[in-house]
Amino acid sequence: MRDAHAPRQVARIRTGGLADPVYTTAAHEPDLPRAAVRDPHDPGTWHQITAAEFGDRVLALARGFLAEDIRPGDRVAVMSRTRLEVTLLAFALWSLGAELVPLYPTSSPGQLRGLLSASGACAAVVEHEDHAMTLASASDGLPGLRHVWQLDDGCVTALTAAGAAVPAQDVHRHRAAVTPDAPAAVVFTSGTTGTPRGCVLTHANLAAECDTLVAGWGTLMAPPGEQPSVLTFLPTGHVYGLMVVVLCVRGGILLGHQPDLAPAQLLPALASFRPTLVLGVPYVFEKFYARARHTAVAAGRGGLFDRAMDVAHRHAEATEAQTLGTGPGPGPGLRARHALYDRLVYRRMRDVLGGRARNAVSGGSTLSRELGLRLAGAGLTVYDGYGLTETTAAVTGQLPGRPRFGTVGRPLPGTSLRIAYDGEVWVHGDTVFSGYLDDPAGTAEVLHDGWLATGDLGHLDDGHLVITGRKKDVIITSGGKSVSPLALEERLRAHPLISQALVVGDDRPYIAALVTLDPEAVEQWTGFRRPGHGGLAEEELHREVWRAVAAANALVSRAESVRAVRILPHEFTVAAGLVTPSMKPRRKAIVRHYAQEIDDLYARPEVHTRRG
Repeated sequence: MRDAHAPRQVARIRTGGLADPVYTTAAHEPDLPRAAVRDPHDPGTWHQITAAEFGDRVLALARGFLAEDIRPGDRVAVMSRTRLEVTLLAFALWSLGAELVPLYPTSSPGQLRGLLSASGACAAVVEHEDHAMTLASASDGLPGLRHVWQLDDGCVTALTAAGAAVPAQDVHRHRAAVTPDAPAAVVFTSGTTGTPRGCVLTHANLAAECDTLVAGWGTLMAPPGEQPSVLTFLPTGHVYGLMVVVLCVRGGILLGHQPDLAPAQLLPALASFRPTLVLGVPYVFEKFYARARHTAVAAGRGGLFDRAMDVAHRHAEATEAQTLGTGPGPGPGLRARHALYDRLVYRRMRDVLGGRARNAVSGGSTLSRELGLRLAGAGLTVYDGYGLTETTAAVTGQLPGRPRFGTVGRPLPGTSLRIAYDGEVWVHGDTVFSGYLDDPAGTAEVLHDGWLATGDLGHLDDGHLVITGRKKDVIITSGGKSVSPLALEERLRAHPLISQALVVGDDRPYIAALVTLDPEAVEQWTGFRRPGHGGLAEEELHREVWRAVAAANALVSRAESVRAVRILPHEFTVAAGLVTPSMKPRRKAIVRHYAQEIDDLYARPEVHTRRG
């Protein structure tokens, strides 16, 4: 099969824009909890904001923007971590027909100058003084930038005060003129394979994405009769993060905001917010699993945890086979052991997320089949999906109650997939963008009669899409062997000690890998294996990494196998520009940064491992 299609389930919006549900809900369900904010004095306590108050805040900001001469079609850049104010600003801009340009808060002065210049933004909102300084150093040659506001300097209060004299009806008059095909946001691609491009996403694009997910996947979001709740933590500069915000507002989902993606900050926030659904990226679920194992090992329960995870894996695999009609399901003995471990292990894991979530959604990159099975067996079913900035986030998703782990699911309703003869995935549907901003040549490269050439490689397995890599990531060795690195990297990361992995080998005689280690796991592993014997522990550590390499190599031919490994001293970070905010590796940046280390891997013909 080379094509797959799912018929549309929801009608396209014919009038209005994304801001309309803010005001209609405020009018008809004023007491509905719309958002939740942390108590500044007690981070474990959250206070709810009603739909009426949420609407009032959005309207006040929209009036303030009008007072500051922001008009329909104007673009306003917002550079901030994930905060309630960013959500309010977005809907205020959409109330006027203005366009949001969300930027990553980690942007450097050079990146920021390029993005602001490309977007033509007339104003910018930054989070704090450091961002303001970055913007100041980047603003040379940007005469069109008329306003700069700072969240931590009280700009929300200032805009609200400035708009006090503007009649509310002026906002509603502008809102009534917004049409579904009007641009809502210019979202830049992550730049993992080149210069970031500004994707023009319309009100209709975002509405179609979110309405489709609510209609088809709403049963996953909360038990019947209970309001769903989601804690968003991806920045709106990532299309996934932007989509989650719109999804919650359009779907009546209680929305919380968490500005820091680091596990030490994110996991306590999830525990106190207690979401009914977790929307994240593979990195979050990998770290969640790793933290659960670290905790168990530290408590002397590592063996129990590993046995429980083996049972979880087998139980989920048997359940999957039963659901797909290829097996009888878990037997009595397996069900009994699974019930025992649910009391001893799995429930503790779910409590880390607040105890209410039984389902999650992963996007941004592919979640490994092994991790998906283990988490599902532990009572948290993670539904994987696939999409791009150019497709307004997801275009495929695993079906509710019928996940096929290791795939990214079937086409969402209203979407068609096609696998080209070279294996490239092509997409057609309501969420495909209208083009790159001011780049007709770039748009023509990827859009063909409404079909988007994604640049990703994959195949269809009984209608389920399996992503095997990106065309630009395929490695060609000096012997002419083509290797897609994705499967190898996923298998390497499955080892508890390995945090990140990047496979290299372009124009080289064989495949090699750069890996980083999880500091907590290494400290725990080293102390457990050889307390007080650092040298011996280091040797054993290298052997353990090679066991992970051997497991990965079992998936591929000899010519495709990893023959050398360098263990790097530090993890790839967003601050260093080596990963995106959703923790996807920036391959070219990593290869440039570690060029000497890569050269060293090939300096001698024999297979070897080095650290540091």
